[in-house]
Amino acid sequence: MSDAALPDPQVPPATLPASPDASSPPSGSPSSPRGPAPEAKRPAWAPLTLAAFVGLVICSNAATAVWANWVNSNPEGLLLLSSRNRYLALTLAAGVSLPAYAIIAFLRIGVAFVVCHLIGRAYAGEVIGWFKRYLGFTDESVDAFDRGFEKAEWALIPLFAGSNLVAALSGVRQTPPVRLAMLLSVGIAGRLVLMWWLARTFENQLVDFLEWVARYQWWVVGASVALVVLVNMRNLRRR
Repeated sequence: MSDAALPDPQVPPATLPASPDASSPPSGSPSSPRGPAPEAKRPAWAPLTLAAFVGLVICSNAATAVWANWVNSNPEGLLLLSSRNRYLALTLAAGVSLPAYAIIAFLRIGVAFVVCHLIGRAYAGEVIGWFKRYLGFTDESVDAFDRGFEKAEWALIPLFAGSNLVAALSGVRQTPPVRLAMLLSVGIAGRLVLMWWLARTFENQLVDFLEWVARYQWWVVGASVALVVLVNMRNLRRR
């Protein structure tokens, strides 16, 4: 007798064991009504990037407060605190040695970029909102840089090697480390050469400005400290 002649046994529906349907999400999954979706797991080093960024911000604020005093007396220390374009030009005019200028500024700009890049990698979902809320970036500027990454990442990173926003976007977009290192090195080197050329070209004007700063040093320091306080109060109000 063949198997086809045997009738299938009839099992009442109530006796069938309950089994999860493949089309139904398990409890606790993103679409389950029993709980919210779990957050994406961040790397263990993620909090260290935020701590490093806070340290860099503190250094930049300190540079804004003491630059009038340090630009002549401690230009290397000023570059360690901050290597913004104005400090690059002023320390060159003040007589900082070229090796110290090149090494300190390259490392300071590079460290700031890498820290922001790692923040972008670790906090891709939140970092752009932080830049808008706490650092004053507008939707238009963020959108412009984002479109720039889509079209010409190879040009945007070198041109804006000192931009925290570009650094964070490079992390969000997962720019490969080797490409990032090459583009960033080209950008920093180009910036240092440009500022050296500008400092040489406008050396007399910069020296006159430094003499004026030295003459009214403490007035300038007081104004700089007040500026730091006002900027930080404005940023805190955004919270």
